[in-house]
Amino acid sequence: MTKNEINGVALVTGGGSGIGRASALQLAAKGASVVVADLNQQGIDETVALIQAQGHEALGIKLDVSDPQSVDNAFALTNDWRGSCDILVNCAGILVVQPLLDFPLDAWNRLMAINLTGTFLCSQRAARDMVKKRYGRIINMASISGSRAGVGRVAYGTSKAAISGLTRQLALELGAYGITANAIAPGAIVTAMTEAAYTDVTRAKLLPMIPAGHLGEADDIASAVCYLASPQAKYVNGHTLAVDGGYLATGMTQTGNLELK
Repeated sequence: MTKNEINGVALVTGGGSGIGRASALQLAAKGASVVVADLNQQGIDETVALIQAQGHEALGIKLDVSDPQSVDNAFALTNDWRGSCDILVNCAGILVVQPLLDFPLDAWNRLMAINLTGTFLCSQRAARDMVKKRYGRIINMASISGSRAGVGRVAYGTSKAAISGLTRQLALELGAYGITANAIAPGAIVTAMTEAAYTDVTRAKLLPMIPAGHLGEADDIASAVCYLASPQAKYVNGHTLAVDGGYLATGMTQTGNLELK
């Protein structure tokens, strides 16, 4: 895609940092008017400033995706600003890692409220406007943790598996209105939230399972977001796209180099 190939208004939840920020920046660079929605006001202000410094339009909105009233308010402000939301990118999410036997119920409920219910609430609210225009793009953030279990990720992995299921449901019920719904499943991506987890020891264990041989960056996910948000992706619907350097393709890990004969 080239610049200005994405038109309309894109609302990015979790836009104050990480993958959300990278997605907001790339969408703006490609022509979208971007709404940066997040619970962290400082993060919102920083992302909006970065977009505006590049000569693009952006609006910052404080949003708690787990609160229906906050969601309604965010979309009302978006509609007042530019008419309606054409592209929704659900990046808001949290990660809690604790062993299954000790996992607290309050942590489970909070994670599900943000990761899963928040994705549902924002998608539902966006879709109500999108059906009127008979056009829309909904892009959810799943994870490879939704396909492969990981120690301590009982809530996170379950929420991400459910997001893939929700995405298929959205695609089924909204496709007739010209709306596509897809998800992205990031692999090992280095962001401010995850950087501390990728110690030298962790990397040494993880890299042999990634055919690409390196960890990903937030921009790798943002590029996939921009494709799914574009007119070129009009026939991609109900799909979860793994952006993981080949991690999900890995069976037995390999040591050394294979000689092709």
